[in-house]
Amino acid sequence: MSLRIIQYLRDRRSCWGTESGPGVIMGKTLSHLPKQTCHDECHASLTSSPEYNAMQSEDSKSGGDVSQFPYVEFTGRDSVTCPTCQGTGRIPRGQENQLVALIPYSDQRLRPRRTKLYVTASVIVCLLLSGLAVFFLFPRSIDVNYVGVKSVYVTYDQTKRTVYLNITNLLNITNNNYYSVDVANITAQVQFSKTVIGKTRVSNITSIGPLDMKQIDYMVPTIIADEMSYMYDYCTLQTIKVHNIVVMMQVTVTTAYFGHAEQVSQEMYQYVDCGGNTTLLHEYTLRTPESD
Repeated sequence: MSLRIIQYLRDRRSCWGTESGPGVIMGKTLSHLPKQTCHDECHASLTSSPEYNAMQSEDSKSGGDVSQFPYVEFTGRDSVTCPTCQGTGRIPRGQENQLVALIPYSDQRLRPRRTKLYVTASVIVCLLLSGLAVFFLFPRSIDVNYVGVKSVYVTYDQTKRTVYLNITNLLNITNNNYYSVDVANITAQVQFSKTVIGKTRVSNITSIGPLDMKQIDYMVPTIIADEMSYMYDYCTLQTIKVHNIVVMMQVTVTTAYFGHAEQVSQEMYQYVDCGGNTTLLHEYTLRTPESD
């Protein structure tokens, strides 16, 4: 349709000529004819052509809607590449700075394909990745289980009536996360009769892998002396085979992961034999009232 319109305009131009020069029809000069006569004859010759009638019939069928015209390219020597068409169309030469390419709104090329599918798939993938990141990186608790006393090394100072106890304890530390956790330090102290008789601090201990458990032992040096020197007589009494005393164990484990530090504390009562050296694991403990 567009080609036919252009051809129609070219025929009119060849018939009328320009305002400053004469037009030519069938080899005859029309300079001596009035412009109105030339216009009437050209109009009659063009409107009586079968191409013009076909154009009129197609315009009446389409209802004059320009958006129904198909995409047509200009071809020929008197046309150049349209700068706004990216090489897919042609416009008359000399008018590349005045004309732009127009595409009907109903053109299928303006409608991206599978847009909803791509958007839905992108949203699902983002949600899935976010869910996995939250699931694996969400911080979980670090479980600390006090196993008991592993061994006790006992020495005496008869002149000072002092009892020295080196108590080695066992801890089970469980990492419930999907990433490694560093055990930064362990702080422990021992109390006897509401008096602190020993404390210790161990730093840079170990690293626990994902969903792993490690057993860690630590030693707390304690001294029973001064106002508790009466315990020297009890611990060295030969008529008693077992010289158990009740001490309260307090331990705090500090773990670190992703620059975040977390502390877990435990407190419980434990039997300790001050009458001699022992290397047997003391599994019997006395729970604190809070744990009951």
